Amino acid sequence: MKVAVFSSKKYDRHFLSEANANGGHELVFFEPKLTSETTALAAGFPAVCIFINDQLNPETIKAIANNGTKLIALRSAGFNNVDIKTATSLGITVVRVPAYSPYAVAEHAVGLILTLNRKYHRAYSRVRESNFSLNGLLGFDLHGSTVGIVGTGKIGMCFAQIIKGFGCNILAYDIYQNPACLEMGVKYVELSTLLATSDIVSLHCPLTPESYHMINATTLQQFKPGSMLINTSRGGLIDTKAVIDALKSQKLGYLGLDVYEQESDLFFEDLSDQVIQDDIFERLLTFPNVVITAHQAFFTRNALKNIAQTTITNITDFEEGRESKNIVKN
Repeated sequence: MKVAVFSSKKYDRHFLSEANANGGHELVFFEPKLTSETTALAAGFPAVCIFINDQLNPETIKAIANNGTKLIALRSAGFNNVDIKTATSLGITVVRVPAYSPYAVAEHAVGLILTLNRKYHRAYSRVRESNFSLNGLLGFDLHGSTVGIVGTGKIGMCFAQIIKGFGCNILAYDIYQNPACLEMGVKYVELSTLLATSDIVSLHCPLTPESYHMINATTLQQFKPGSMLINTSRGGLIDTKAVIDALKSQKLGYLGLDVYEQESDLFFEDLSDQVIQDDIFERLLTFPNVVITAHQAFFTRNALKNIAQTTITNITDFEEGRESKNIVKN
């Protein structure tokens, strides 16, 4: 099958080509994102392969459908950037990668916690400048701290397993209680209780209309004063302006982000020689108690290999008429 691969970087080309060695598909790589302005690139391709910052709104989907596309293959678990209703109505199948390496994201979340707490980023810069002062680097023991996990799917469960090893008390909020989390002693509570009693809150839930801006001015008032917020899921879970206000008032003591609600104009690109036009993002960078990484939580060899293999399998299943277990249904 001829596949247009959008938002492709060097590592995408490497891992997808490797996974396709026996797949026999014709992969054509495009660095631009797939949007309503770039649909001409997809002309003649029965399948498009996209990532999280490709924007498949109704206009984009209608355009690629008119150009012959029948399959949208996501290289991600999340699919909030695809209008599933429009795709279904036009007979386009949408497949995703529901699990690639939950450990990668969970471990990155813990890395953000440790960095914010023990200020590794600041200590590293100081020592390189021969400044060996410990002033301003004071942290706290994770052992005995209360960690609240919002969303206990595969990633949330892996995060719970890791943080349990530090000797933390673990609370969780989810519509569905994960038996594996219950077995390890995780206590499920209401979201308001979790926010009010947790020293650290880590988000591990999908972005849906119901979860959009779940962390907002109202819910931030429920946080324990000086607590830490970690988000390695989707940027839209957080109202960034409200979080900035909480940081300024010191209601929120630490913020660790691997995602940002307007990241599509920033992340995965080298903008080091440009003036960033996003004033809200630039404001976040001014806080000494904020650490931001550019959506790299998934970025391990293990995860990229699994993503590529599942993506190629999804495409092969479609081509050969097999119903994939990874189809996203409206």
